[in-house]
Amino acid sequence: MEQIKVIVAGYDHYEGVDVNPSYQVSQALAEHGMEGMRPVGPTEEDPLEGVDLAISSVTMSVSFAKAWPILHEAIERVRPDIIIATGLKRRARGIAMERCAVNLKEDDADDRENLGEQESRDAVRHASRQPIDPQGPAAYWTRLPLRAILHDFGTCGIPATLSSDAGTYVCNALFYNLLAWAAGHKDVLAGFVSLPLVNESGGQECGLPLDQQIQAVREVVNETIRYYRRPSSSPILIA
Repeated sequence: MEQIKVIVAGYDHYEGVDVNPSYQVSQALAEHGMEGMRPVGPTEEDPLEGVDLAISSVTMSVSFAKAWPILHEAIERVRPDIIIATGLKRRARGIAMERCAVNLKEDDADDRENLGEQESRDAVRHASRQPIDPQGPAAYWTRLPLRAILHDFGTCGIPATLSSDAGTYVCNALFYNLLAWAAGHKDVLAGFVSLPLVNESGGQECGLPLDQQIQAVREVVNETIRYYRRPSSSPILIA
């Protein structure tokens, strides 16, 4: 039986957010694995067949200085085949599949780590952008099979979109550092998923129910395992 190790990473407390989907989703997958996945049809291949799947969760601080070192330590310890980092995109109406990480951050971001949300936003307006890595490329592309994942979302009725902007704060910096690491580990698939606020009403407001967000990240894991086991260029969407 083939062993596949997956890390699903999320953040701890966000200022002003009572239910943090990034934390809740990563914990749910580590505790319950792929329970509740859609049944595989008679003509479909089950990517989990013959797989000994181990999913670990990592909880990171919402901090430039701490987020990547926490995730990197877990990567070195677990030695995963797949890494899916998640974060919160407050104004999103659905799941945002991040296509690329850009080599930019606010130059005084480290000084704003302990500020309140509004103070941080005010600081952003007065900050200038600087490279995360002055010697690094302008951007890295995700290594997740986005086209296949979005197709699955469509069949499940999960609202989702492609995103080319994870911002210039902690999520983008973590994503950039993760993909920079993955560039030296070609056998590892890695990417970033931005989750919306938890909205249990299912109305027209921003956000999705927590159970639907958990289902979405399970679909991400499922399709990424499929691609990991049978690589091809067709499911990858990088443009």
